[in-house]
Amino acid sequence: MRRFSAIAYNEVLLNSKRVAPYVVAALCAGNAVLWWGWGPASGRGLAVNSDLFIYGVLPPYSFLFLPLYTSLMMADPPIRDLREGITPLIFSKPITRAEYLLGKFSGNFFVLTCCQSMFVVTLFILQWVPKHGVTVLARTQFLAYPKHFLVMVAISHMFLAAIYFTVGTLTRNAKIVYGLGIGFYPLYIGYQVILLKRLPWRLKLALDPLVMNRGGVDSGEAFGPNAIRRHVPELLNQLVVVYDTDLIVNRVVMILLTAICLTILYRFFSTTERAGKLEKLTVIRLSTAAEGVYYPDPPALVLDESEKRDDKTSRTPVALPEVSSTNEGIRATLNKLIAAIGVEFRLLRAERSLVVVAPLSIFLCLLEVAFYPIHEDVSLSAAYASNTATSLLIFLIGMAVFYTGEAMHRDREVRIEPFLWTTPVSNSVLILSKFLSTLLLLFALIASVGVAAVAIQVIRAHTPVDPAAYLKIYGLILFPGAFILTAISVMGNVVLRSKYVFYVVSIGIASGLFYLYTSGHNHWLYNPVLYRLWSYADLASNMKAIVLYRLGWLAIAGVCLMLAHLFFERRSRRKLNLPLPFALG
Repeated sequence: MRRFSAIAYNEVLLNSKRVAPYVVAALCAGNAVLWWGWGPASGRGLAVNSDLFIYGVLPPYSFLFLPLYTSLMMADPPIRDLREGITPLIFSKPITRAEYLLGKFSGNFFVLTCCQSMFVVTLFILQWVPKHGVTVLARTQFLAYPKHFLVMVAISHMFLAAIYFTVGTLTRNAKIVYGLGIGFYPLYIGYQVILLKRLPWRLKLALDPLVMNRGGVDSGEAFGPNAIRRHVPELLNQLVVVYDTDLIVNRVVMILLTAICLTILYRFFSTTERAGKLEKLTVIRLSTAAEGVYYPDPPALVLDESEKRDDKTSRTPVALPEVSSTNEGIRATLNKLIAAIGVEFRLLRAERSLVVVAPLSIFLCLLEVAFYPIHEDVSLSAAYASNTATSLLIFLIGMAVFYTGEAMHRDREVRIEPFLWTTPVSNSVLILSKFLSTLLLLFALIASVGVAAVAIQVIRAHTPVDPAAYLKIYGLILFPGAFILTAISVMGNVVLRSKYVFYVVSIGIASGLFYLYTSGHNHWLYNPVLYRLWSYADLASNMKAIVLYRLGWLAIAGVCLMLAHLFFERRSRRKLNLPLPFALG
């Protein structure tokens, strides 16, 4: 227990020095403010500190934002020690694998729970804050907040945290965990719609990890979708929630599944890198590094009379290698940019997460058009293109954020950034190569979804196929959106200079914007992907306005790239001509 406590406490100390947990906690607290002042209880007489409101608001809160926060907090800790190369030192101590894994999981899950609990802590404090339209009970609630939080949120995300922790530790790749965090929402929605929809409500309740099915109309509970309209608010405010057997069974099952995940992790965890992994890496040798490098003939060495020696002693002349300048013209810079893009593409191809994220994205975007009836819009091709474009937006946002963040910080993490900064390339080559490689990846994903959608349309005999519909929707909505999202992500990484802070800030901003969009506050000035601002009929009738919107946001994206170049950490204002203190022999 002492060794386990020391490992868990060390994880808490490490997280206390990171910025990401504080940002997550602030976002959870801000979410509580929105639910308190502008949620379903506002202006309807339902008290925001009633037992029923606290119990009913936690499952939606647990679903909307927390799965992504859980993936962010639980992805990196398992592989941090391996990346830093201190795992052999740790296991040279009398520490077992079980103590190590359970200690790291417990410490990071404790930090995650503290961040998530800021939601109920903020609601608890807001009991004493008056606001017009917000009803508050005269008696102060104390135990309802931690009780419902632990049952409805902490246990659910303990299971998710165990899955993310297990996948991250076994794969040694945090980006696979990020892909799971992005794919959680379509997977969970598909699980609800396809598997649980036709089951009896009691069985549906038992198999729901986030207990989102509690309070359904057929469940007989008071807090259903239309509970506020069907019941008098004064009656709802006096109700006390009592956990039934079904919920207790569900929570016990989640705890058992968590134990099973950690047991699987313990069984397959290895303290060393797997054999055969290093053979796939590029090995740099002196012979390969010197290929194609021309060294001029060494000049004759003139010796003074005092330095002349007899014939038995010879002195080998030394020549310095030629150093190329960065000001070689546009053609040379373009060649360097193409070479850098090639390197970035090879690194993307080596990403194991891409093998999971890309097929999953394509499958989920095509799920509805492949298996469900298609309601014809202007044409069947327009319906197919519109449906896939809407489904693809969330994946474009997630992949632009995470793959740009990984590309911008990869060199620093593998400790070759100083070496790259000494190469004779400009900052624009370093920035644009990462920007263009991620952008081309998103373009390839969009093209793959479009080709697959056309194939499905032909297979389902929904012909004729109208290529112009796909070109209009993808060309005006998805391709510019990918460009804008990638440019903003590049600027965010350069300005914030921390990958995890950028991830948390991006998720918080995206969550807030989608909350505004779904609440009716939607305008193109703060909607770069034009979410819910277009239809295929608009592309035909208001083409000029939409083109102007896209041009405006593309100009903003260009400004973002210029700001990224301006604030890039390796900026230099003047060239230094320093003599070399030594010669290369």
